[in-house]
Amino acid sequence: MLINVLNEARNCRLCAKQLPHEPRPALRAHANARLLIIGQAPGSKVHASGIPWDDPSGDRLRNWLGINKNLFYDETQIAIIPMGFCYPGKGRSGDLPPRPECAPQWHAALLSRMPNIQLTLLIGQYAQRYYLGKQHRTLTATVKAWRDYLPHYFALPHPSPRNQLWLKKNPWFETEVLSEVKKHTQNALAGGD
Repeated sequence: MLINVLNEARNCRLCAKQLPHEPRPALRAHANARLLIIGQAPGSKVHASGIPWDDPSGDRLRNWLGINKNLFYDETQIAIIPMGFCYPGKGRSGDLPPRPECAPQWHAALLSRMPNIQLTLLIGQYAQRYYLGKQHRTLTATVKAWRDYLPHYFALPHPSPRNQLWLKKNPWFETEVLSEVKKHTQNALAGGD
């Protein structure tokens, strides 16, 4: 049952010795969920609150998807399973990459118990490489090729405020892609009709 795997994942200590703080896995899932969001790893604010995407990146992501907080946190509709479940700590230019242990340890077990997923949003290069492989050399090329991954996946950049420069350099994302991600998100939440 999904609840058993979720409980195990939420109590995971697999990489506890490599983390700067006590593990605090931040994920949400339900067997009825229709939309799956796979991002990188929780940041320090999410580590403090325990609520995935409870930060400015989450605000921007919800805006991109055209949904409010109530819907976003309704796990019967939207599952949130990052590549790394716990805050990995700070690096030189931002947060460290997600710990490599989480996805291989937990993703297959969780996803196999969520049969109603209509669309998976792959946010950032770590999720895209894990699920799509190295089909494109850069995140920009992967996001530009979003149509290639439908109907199962939609590739997005990370909505972090740190990505302002990327958004400015790639205006096509806002003019061409955001309306499509909203449309595909709504379709998935409606059951794919």
